[in-house]
Amino acid sequence: MLLARFRLLVATLWAGSLWAIGYLAAPTLFATLADRALAGTIAASLFSNLAWLSIGCALVMLVLIWVSKGTETAGIFAGSARNSEVRSRKTLLAVVLVMLGCTLVSHFGLQPMMAALRAAAGPGGVMDAAAKNEFGILHGISSGLFLVQSLLAAWLVVKQ
Repeated sequence: MLLARFRLLVATLWAGSLWAIGYLAAPTLFATLADRALAGTIAASLFSNLAWLSIGCALVMLVLIWVSKGTETAGIFAGSARNSEVRSRKTLLAVVLVMLGCTLVSHFGLQPMMAALRAAAGPGGVMDAAAKNEFGILHGISSGLFLVQSLLAAWLVVKQ
């Protein structure tokens, strides 16, 4: 029971941080700051910190899933209840791994490419540069991964 509550706590931290930064803080930066390049730089820093928090939450969740494997009811007479627990744990594991994968692809794959485009753009920002199209594509892919991760985070909290 304690493990399940701790998993819920970690899932809530993970989901809440995703939603707060992705759907509150970052849009507020772009709506408030006149300098869109500065807003982008701050948002990139927030998303970098969020990626590390996500990696930490994923690792804690994976350990908790692994530990819970040993605390499940075992035995021949557990029957369908045991099968249900195993399926639930496998589904939970898959969701956590997909969320972690989204973070890793975005943080170590897409974000460095976007940062390089921002750095090469100069003072006008990436939206005034020739790389605007490429940046837009990368940002779209990153946003799609973030949406998938956000929806899975909702499932994670609800199913805990």
